[in-house]
Amino acid sequence: MSQRQRVVDLYKKLIYLGRDYPDPNFRKKLHGAFKRQVAETDPEKIEQCIAKGEYVAKELEALYSLKKYRAMKNRYYKEE
Repeated sequence: MSQRQRVVDLYKKLIYLGRDYPDPNFRKKLHGAFKRQVAETDPEKIEQCIAKGEYVAKELEALYSLKKYRAMKNRYYKEE
């Protein structure tokens, strides 16, 4: 898979994950972060940026999993 396709897939994945993010400006920030790197041509630097983006995606997924876990825990185990 080409780097360009990987970047596009990462952008789509982050947009999808950002739907439930509490910050209403998430899409603007994400777009700005990708826009700042648009002129990058060094393949190694692009790989680093992709790796950082994938890390952010994993962190978002973990955040949402924790949110779901806490909601489920509160539903079944009320603290007294």
